[in-house]
Amino acid sequence: MSNERFSSVWDAIEDTPEEAENMKIRAALMRAVKDWIRAEGWSQTEAAKRLGVTQPRVSDLMRGKIDLFSIDALVNMVASAGLHVSVDVRAAA
Repeated sequence: MSNERFSSVWDAIEDTPEEAENMKIRAALMRAVKDWIRAEGWSQTEAAKRLGVTQPRVSDLMRGKIDLFSIDALVNMVASAGLHVSVDVRAAA
């Protein structure tokens, strides 16, 4: 067993740093939309209407099915929710 330490779970389980960064961004966007849906008290049906997607798509989001969402799709959902995406790029640790 290795005692290697990682800064995130994505760094540990993804094959490349590029894949890990992609997953980190997708996870953050998914979490933001999920939190917003919960804060607004929307049902999945209401959220689907407001986000311009289907209810099964919202269900996939709420259940954390990250592999079903691209960054583009998640950014569109964030914008449809009336939220803003901010990007912070800096040197890797």
